[in-house]
Amino acid sequence: MAKRNPLSAWTRLLTRSLAPKRQAKRPSWLPSGVRRSIPQVEGDWIAGVAVGAAGARRYRLYRPPGVGLRERLPMLVMLHGCGQDANSFARSTRMNRIARQHRFLVLYPEQDRMSNVHGCWNWYETRHGRARGEMALIMNAIDQACLLYGADRERIAVAGMSAGASMAALLATHEPARFKAVIMHSGIPPGTATSTASAVQAMRGRRGTAPLVATPADMTASWPALMVIHGGRDGVVAASNAQAAVSMWADAAQARAGNRRSLQRGKRYPMQVTDFSGGQRVVATFVEIGLLAHAWSGGMKGEPHSDALGPDASRLAWAFAARQFAL
Repeated sequence: MAKRNPLSAWTRLLTRSLAPKRQAKRPSWLPSGVRRSIPQVEGDWIAGVAVGAAGARRYRLYRPPGVGLRERLPMLVMLHGCGQDANSFARSTRMNRIARQHRFLVLYPEQDRMSNVHGCWNWYETRHGRARGEMALIMNAIDQACLLYGADRERIAVAGMSAGASMAALLATHEPARFKAVIMHSGIPPGTATSTASAVQAMRGRRGTAPLVATPADMTASWPALMVIHGGRDGVVAASNAQAAVSMWADAAQARAGNRRSLQRGKRYPMQVTDFSGGQRVVATFVEIGLLAHAWSGGMKGEPHSDALGPDASRLAWAFAARQFAL
């Protein structure tokens, strides 16, 4: 019997699970064939390219209006999921509106479709160096933002959705001192997949385990705090991955779980929030949203991979990062 090609299995799973169930309507003012841009938000929407040994990756950077020449702003790095790009992720999350309100930069590195046909970050390709090459390109984009656009190197956080969340966590484990916070939305913990086949298994909840190579002292001194957001109805990435990611951080820091809190705002989905503390510091926060599927919680209505009825993940992510910047 012929062996099944794991790449084909990965492609079939992504095609079936990540294909948008419906497309957002094109505005009447948009000419045929023109790709939509982000909604109008006052400020600068800057295009750039990061170059490295692994090639080049485009990025977009949002800068709020009125930034002084010598002003240093905190920065949130946003890594999109499969089937997305910088524009669509900015539209879906509406993070630029929050950045304008609270005055921070938002960097959107963009995966190249030549490197992954679905636009996924290759977080699982750790055996042959592809994941490390993409991490280096993202770090180069971060360095450019610090050098050219006034990002404060001491106040950087990274967030991601799905494959972007997995890449965000991988970045944090390889460059922990560069980030104050990491936010995983519907992702897979680092070190649990090393190939396409094992990535498919990890998405379904069948994965290996790899503890963080860090002591409690390391976690306190130089590791970013972790927030995990995951939906209980996620049919693409099993919710058990969320608990595994939180456990990695908590175990390394010898942190204990606090009381599980039930929160709900208006008619949005309720959420359960648990903080894991080591000493006086919260090292991990787990946000469980039982009614949420594989979508950015509280995202723009009508966008693929976005659920407007969920708690506002963008505001949760920024509030979490801002608390770490203030420590």
